[in-house]
Amino acid sequence: MAETYALITGSGWEDLAEGDPGSEVETAYGMPSAPVHRLHFGNRHVFSLARHGEGHALPPHTINYRANVVALKILGATAIIALNTVGVITPVRQPGQIAVPDQLLDYTWGREQTIYDGRRGIVNHIDFTQPFTAKVRKGILNAAASAGVDCYDGGVYATTQGPRLETVAEIDRLERDGADYVGMTAMPEAAIAREVGLDYACIALIVNMAAGRGDVPIHDDLAASTSGARDATMSTLQAFFRQV
Repeated sequence: MAETYALITGSGWEDLAEGDPGSEVETAYGMPSAPVHRLHFGNRHVFSLARHGEGHALPPHTINYRANVVALKILGATAIIALNTVGVITPVRQPGQIAVPDQLLDYTWGREQTIYDGRRGIVNHIDFTQPFTAKVRKGILNAAASAGVDCYDGGVYATTQGPRLETVAEIDRLERDGADYVGMTAMPEAAIAREVGLDYACIALIVNMAAGRGDVPIHDDLAASTSGARDATMSTLQAFFRQV
């Protein structure tokens, strides 16, 4: 049976949903960040949910990750491709490029991390050894190659609390811990997807050098880098949905 895909998008993707009013989906964990839209990639119908809300009103630590993931499950999604903007710590990538991470570090706190919160009398210790689904990762990488997009295979995504960016000392610590990228939204999103049985992989859009790693202030080249990474991601997604 063919997968039913959903995108969870970050900032800068609002135009994807133009012309579709979206569906309000109530879950046991409340309402998701925004209405869920239905997109068309060729002949494929793909759900899309704006992680930060329409208009980017929700900072990373206040997002209802449980409701977002469960809403997509309710609508029939079987796999999620997350689009996450990140800074790059190590030389594996440069701003304006993309990557498909294969591991996670979680430095967040105070977020609703799990559907197994003790309130429903059920506990499940999920296997999270490999946090991203191998077949979805492979599909994204193959699609990028077919589209001529330079997409890096692998790397460790460190999820920080936000909404502020990190200090140089914090980035130094993340590098010592093995991180290649730093963002604010992959966790608990990836873990909740595993809990509810959805395949999940991430396209990391590298939009800046992490603190202390670049020669210019972080925000100086952000617009140009975001545009380049977004174009690479769209080419990859178009190729992906032609192939699946």
